[in-house]
Amino acid sequence: MTGTLINAGAIILGGIIGVFFRSRLPERFVKITFQAIGLFTLFLGVSMALKGSELLIIIFSMVLGGILGEWMKLDKRINAMGEKMKARLKSSSGNFAEGMVTAFLLYCMGSLTILGAIEEGLGNPPNLLLAKSLLDGVSAIALSAALGYGVLFSIVPLLIYQGGLTLLTYTLGDYFNQALINELTAVGGLMLLGLGLSILEIKKINVTNFIPALIVVVVLGYLFI
Repeated sequence: MTGTLINAGAIILGGIIGVFFRSRLPERFVKITFQAIGLFTLFLGVSMALKGSELLIIIFSMVLGGILGEWMKLDKRINAMGEKMKARLKSSSGNFAEGMVTAFLLYCMGSLTILGAIEEGLGNPPNLLLAKSLLDGVSAIALSAALGYGVLFSIVPLLIYQGGLTLLTYTLGDYFNQALINELTAVGGLMLLGLGLSILEIKKINVTNFIPALIVVVVLGYLFI
């Protein structure tokens, strides 16, 4: 899990730099930064979604995953966790939970997360996660400048998800073929599209509730691909 730990450290460093500049930037600069992040998220989501070819697996994964997430009330639970962290830290940030959840989704739904975790889980050097660490560190500056301290605490769910995927690959590595990876990437891309729409305030989508889709697509992919 070396790559994931380095990734988390890069986010913390970038987040600290972004928070430092946040209090010094005029509101209009923060707003345009946020819009740039939203547009990039849409672009990244489209490019990832197009990698999938098994449309039935993708749609069933999203539907079943969304229903599971809604049943478990993931969105409310994760936001509540963010608010508890905010209270313990005595932070005055009004969008602490939003920053944590948005950053986590952006950092963890990308193809580099999936491929990098699989690469390290198979026993190879974590080259992709090191490259991802550099990108995430830079984007953390922009995200924390727009959303504040919550971005730094996105490393908590990141360690659980990305580290868990690495350990899962270490255990079940032989089952992660390229076709399955493509469908997993596509589902992550659709989630990023939803996140981009929410960031740009086009349509509020509870993307967090779709997280179980990442598990459903692995199961369906294993059974039918």
